[in-house]
Amino acid sequence: MSVLLNRLTINFIPPYGHTGPLEGRTYTLTHSDETGDLFLSIGGAIDSQRINWKLRDEVIGNWQIRGGQYCLVCSVHISGGEFDEEKSRARFSIFQEELPLALKGMINGDKSLFGYYPWLLHAPIQVEFCSVYPEFNQVMYYGLARHYQEG
Repeated sequence: MSVLLNRLTINFIPPYGHTGPLEGRTYTLTHSDETGDLFLSIGGAIDSQRINWKLRDEVIGNWQIRGGQYCLVCSVHISGGEFDEEKSRARFSIFQEELPLALKGMINGDKSLFGYYPWLLHAPIQVEFCSVYPEFNQVMYYGLARHYQEG
């Protein structure tokens, strides 16, 4: 088992389970600064109980149809005005650095879903950086789901 999966705790919120449903499937990925452990909730909505509302360091993802194909659309909160521009720049940089690990957590934490829907591994991933500061308020392409799959 990979180091990532040893550090990942997965919580399925019914009726969402290992193989579906796909429609409305939402990921809430959080972490512990102290231990480095990752926590992934998979359900039909954001798991607001897992979010630290002061730090706002979660990554939210859900499956959407865009341009006629499924796409994993993720979002991260940079600043709604509670962080100044310097702090927002630091958050933007940290999220960009840590996003590959977060995406690996989502993809590998839900690996049974990809066994059931293998074509989802070819789905593109878009990350929306949400900020009141225009330079950090942007959407970036992060490759395909399969790029984050571990053996």
